[in-house]
Amino acid sequence: MLTPDAFPASPRPGRAARSRVRARTLAVLAVVVALGAAGCASTTGTGSTAPTSSTPSSSAAKVTPTDYSDPAHWLAVPTTIDKPVDVFYLYPTSYTKANASQPVVGPIDDPGMMAGAAVALQRQATAFAPSANIFAPYYRQADTASRAAMPQSEQVEVVAGAPTVDGIAAFEYYIEHDNDGRPFILVGHSLGSNVMANLLEQYMPKHKDVYKRMVAAYVVGYSITPDYLAANPMLKFAEGADDTGVIVSWNTEATTVDGTNPVLLPGGLAINPITWTRTEEQATAAQTLGSISLDPKTGLPVMDADGQPTKVMGLADARVDTAKGVIICDSVNPADYAFGMPVGVYHPFDYPFYYFDVRANAAERVAKYLAK
Repeated sequence: MLTPDAFPASPRPGRAARSRVRARTLAVLAVVVALGAAGCASTTGTGSTAPTSSTPSSSAAKVTPTDYSDPAHWLAVPTTIDKPVDVFYLYPTSYTKANASQPVVGPIDDPGMMAGAAVALQRQATAFAPSANIFAPYYRQADTASRAAMPQSEQVEVVAGAPTVDGIAAFEYYIEHDNDGRPFILVGHSLGSNVMANLLEQYMPKHKDVYKRMVAAYVVGYSITPDYLAANPMLKFAEGADDTGVIVSWNTEATTVDGTNPVLLPGGLAINPITWTRTEEQATAAQTLGSISLDPKTGLPVMDADGQPTKVMGLADARVDTAKGVIICDSVNPADYAFGMPVGVYHPFDYPFYYFDVRANAAERVAKYLAK
């Protein structure tokens, strides 16, 4: 099991160090609702308030990046490098203002954000643990409610500011000091995927040698649109189960949503996380390799006797709805999965519903990349 405690405290020997261990015992807060409401609304408003631009902004130019040579600014770093591929992971929104006096953009060491990030890592990034060494920085985030109240242009500025500046700075530090030339997978969710899309757009065209080492980018819980791809012709969307150097993305919801899905952009693309196809062919719940069950008190995966996430078979089906740009899941009761979102929006479960499918797919893409 990959946990924050698997990265024990250790002094960092210097900026050129190749091995870093992350240190902190985090109290797991009651973050199920936080990850459903705050963590899941990284983009807001279908077509009206969702951040759509990642062009470096004037606000970004004024932001001082977090110092990623400090081990305290890393959620997860492996104690040993025992796999030929890495994961660089950005968690969804976990920062929430406790009161009106707190800033819209929280500090890098906000306790609530750090606890929520630890929970998100368990239910998302651990799917990749058998295939890759997992690196995950902390990065500054904006309070969801404050951001949702802003005009779209201001939301874009906020995301392009500290969150994106930190995300890119952390990735640059990882590439320079920890990657050692290995292939890597980018993994994000919600706001983390929004920042990852910005990283892909802003960083990769200037570092094509790094881009060549990208096995895939799982930009899940955030809409990748044809306009985004047209503006970034170097980037490609996945077409199958084993293509490499591509973006893999989906948003999950029921056929009927009670209200508006607050995390979609018009024209978003999706790939089926069971069959890894782009067509509208139904994948039944019997076809899935397994979901994970989450503890309703902590939001953490329920573990088996071996310390691994308990596999739940036959839970989630999947069908691409090309008109809406989403994955439709009709095999679960929407009322059972409405954590801080409109009923029928399964944003918090984009990874948990298809956890073992993602695990197998990551292994398949890694094998294809390494066989080149």
